[in-house]
Amino acid sequence: MREIRHYNLLMIDSRLNKMASVLVNYSLAVKPKQWVYVWGSSPVAEPLMLEIYREVLKAGGNAHLRADLPGAQEVFFATASGHQLDEVSPVDRLSVDEHGFDAYVRIGADLNTRRLANVNSASVTRVQTAMGPITARRMSRSAEGTYRWVVCRYPTNAYAMEADMSLTEYEEFVFDACLLNDADPVSKWKALGIKQQVYVDYLQTKKQLHVRGANVDLTMSIDGRKWKNSCGLRNFPDGEVYTGPVEDSVEGWIRYSYPAIYLSREVSGVQLWWEKGRVVKASASKNEEFLIKTLDTDVGARSLGEFAIGDNYGIKKFSKDILFDEKIGGTIHLAVGMGYPDTGSVNKSAVHWDMITGMEDAEIAADGDVFYKNGQFLI
Repeated sequence: MREIRHYNLLMIDSRLNKMASVLVNYSLAVKPKQWVYVWGSSPVAEPLMLEIYREVLKAGGNAHLRADLPGAQEVFFATASGHQLDEVSPVDRLSVDEHGFDAYVRIGADLNTRRLANVNSASVTRVQTAMGPITARRMSRSAEGTYRWVVCRYPTNAYAMEADMSLTEYEEFVFDACLLNDADPVSKWKALGIKQQVYVDYLQTKKQLHVRGANVDLTMSIDGRKWKNSCGLRNFPDGEVYTGPVEDSVEGWIRYSYPAIYLSREVSGVQLWWEKGRVVKASASKNEEFLIKTLDTDVGARSLGEFAIGDNYGIKKFSKDILFDEKIGGTIHLAVGMGYPDTGSVNKSAVHWDMITGMEDAEIAADGDVFYKNGQFLI
């Protein structure tokens, strides 16, 4: 029988404590006297936030807790104008400053995943642009090794409805994907890391990729770029290998077989055409105008910031949540916009939009040798 804790008279699954322990001691590796910024997207995340707080204190660290108020974003976008759209909270700046925090955990706990669906996209773009330096600083400090961060989810009815599940079913989906039903989830994540390191070591010696199949025909240079092994240290759940392709090298076409969701908007049937590393043509069967406006956010939004291969075959269902969906085994995802500095990417943008396509009847070749076919690694 699972142990339960009580917060506000709610019975809490003890696997939340296990999740908190993995996040604090494995993903963030909190050390004594370090400060951790714990940010929940709504107060519903309280049980997990308190368990994280408990684990941070047990590790000898300190934590600042923040939970956003439901409806605050809607009030802001309905009311703010002019300079208010371009200004950033001093607290957000401090959250990535070297004199502020050493680690950051972002807990998605949305009550309405479509709350910004009808907000003026130009206003959203201005806010994203203003936040760009905050994100860039987080990435650069992470690449320097002076800052650790991780993103996770607290199960809510909103996420469950998006995934066409009951809340109970969705909770099990989350805990399974995070390996929290295992007696020792950290060992499982480390084992995945060992397996994926084989792929990283292989790809690190290559210079050129060619992705071809029913939905894609793309070439790109990876010469001099670093491949990263994503095994629960930044995303939770996790399971991918990724890099930042040479910015001006991407050529070809891709059709994304899954809906691309960004800033509460669902864009379906996305197709992109690339020349010399830039998206020169884009189309979608749903919300095409939003797609084009997002690609026009800034100079870097039409360049490729990330190429990745999903390797979590335990995630078997598309849930309309990129944190899970981009990890689905047998898929690839490419992100337009900001690249990760620790991959060698120099692409800067306020945008980082991951889009996913399945790799059934498709293959990836590195320097002419096929190493991935029909959704499986061959090495």
